[in-house]
Amino acid sequence: MNAALSLLARGLAGIDVEVQALAGTRVVLVGKRLLLPEGAGEERLHRAMVAHAVAHLRHSTPARPARTLKPMGIAVISAIEDARVERLLCRDFPGLHGWFAESLAPVPDPLDLGFAALVARMDRMLMLPAWQDDNHWVNKARRLFDETIAHAGLEDRDAFRAVASILANDLGQMRVRFEPRDYAVPAPYRDDNSYLWDFGEADTPPDEAIALQQSGALGEGSSHPSAGGMDEMELGRYTYPEWDRKLERLRPDWCTVIEKLPAWQGLSAPREQATADSKRIPPLALPRSRHLDRTHRLRRQWEGDDIDLNAAIEVLIDRRLRLQPDPRLFMRPGKGPRPSSLLVLLDLSASANDAGPHTVSLLDIEKRAALLLAASNTQGIDRLAIHGFSSNTRAEVYYYRLLDFGQPLDAASRATIGAVQGRYSTRMGAALRHATSHLRGEPAGQRAILLVTDGAPSDIDVHDPGYLIEDARQAVAEAREAGVHTACIAVDGAADAYVRRIFGWRNHGIADDVRTLPQRLARMSARLGMLRPG
Repeated sequence: MNAALSLLARGLAGIDVEVQALAGTRVVLVGKRLLLPEGAGEERLHRAMVAHAVAHLRHSTPARPARTLKPMGIAVISAIEDARVERLLCRDFPGLHGWFAESLAPVPDPLDLGFAALVARMDRMLMLPAWQDDNHWVNKARRLFDETIAHAGLEDRDAFRAVASILANDLGQMRVRFEPRDYAVPAPYRDDNSYLWDFGEADTPPDEAIALQQSGALGEGSSHPSAGGMDEMELGRYTYPEWDRKLERLRPDWCTVIEKLPAWQGLSAPREQATADSKRIPPLALPRSRHLDRTHRLRRQWEGDDIDLNAAIEVLIDRRLRLQPDPRLFMRPGKGPRPSSLLVLLDLSASANDAGPHTVSLLDIEKRAALLLAASNTQGIDRLAIHGFSSNTRAEVYYYRLLDFGQPLDAASRATIGAVQGRYSTRMGAALRHATSHLRGEPAGQRAILLVTDGAPSDIDVHDPGYLIEDARQAVAEAREAGVHTACIAVDGAADAYVRRIFGWRNHGIADDVRTLPQRLARMSARLGMLRPG
């Protein structure tokens, strides 16, 4: 059998390929040697194994560096590469398509949304053009795959790697759990993909090395360990409506906001260092906000809305003395300090953890900018609060009160802000409604929300990209009716369309370079302090 399969491999590949038996359960491709598991099944499965290995030999680049990739990313890139090279081989040998199609993994249970089941459904969608699936992610995989073939061609492996990165990021947003030690490629005829990757020199075997790299795509119920093992304190639960743009009405009590305090004991050294760095940066200079104040009257004016009685008496006296009277007889309101309350709302979704310039994450820059604003003179801002949010479906919109109105910025407050971590998604409308409810309790005067985000509203239970944008727009309108101004700073070069739709033409700014975020935050907060009360 091995001799016949070796001849098959040579005929397909055009080079000598050694086929040997392997005591195991998976196919392994090592150089030009194919190790097939003993008793792997019938002859057609063996033929599909050989054909798939030849597809890699002909069209894949072996031993590409994997140290910078997360385990889930490696698995998704490998699955897309399997589909790509099989398409290329079937283009040269059309009869092989039936071998691959007959050897696919069985159709998973439609209710199974685990990683292996989703990959198996994707394999089937990419192999069988007529196959239908109702899963949004699986259909997106087919659409992106076909679009890449159309504009880049099957030979452009980097274009398909970009597709795989998008799909892996979506799985992370969907909180699909991935366990490297338990995962096996679903299609039984495909190899373990070790041929594609170079995991570098390590004291641990490749499968453990992959597991140690995993830092994202946490499953539901997973937590980040940097809070010293302390549980987050829940402060309360609140329900809010959500705007359905298709029905054009609010769905009552649709979202649940869970207020929490992040655990802060046992901060890791990098977080402490980031906080220490922020102390060395000079405070932000904010202009003083002033407005017309009828309790502060300017006398002896050329015009105004009232008569200055003292000046009028002096005019009568000057006339009696036949002196030239001073014609400045009026009073008008002067400009005095404006009482204001500003709530800085930070987007704490998982994407904020991505490294930016100088390997500093957006989340760390958000925290640093917020701390600078709180530590500054806060001229024009009588009361400042710093809150944050993330979401895990409409049932779990997490809202963190990091620094409350009137609370001093002491060591504990700094530690609380430094401890918060990026997780989950960005259900912006519910967070804006809850922030508005906090501002309703503030003293009369200028009240404003300043949102800092790195992307459009999104959540794993919403597949319509415009749905949460319209809900956030409705939440901004509701805040305006409550006398609360809202504005946004987006750290996203492509944000103009959605932030303008949500916040309006003048109430947003875009920071193409995240390092400018502190200065932009200072300027926007000062501008909000100068607006007229709603």
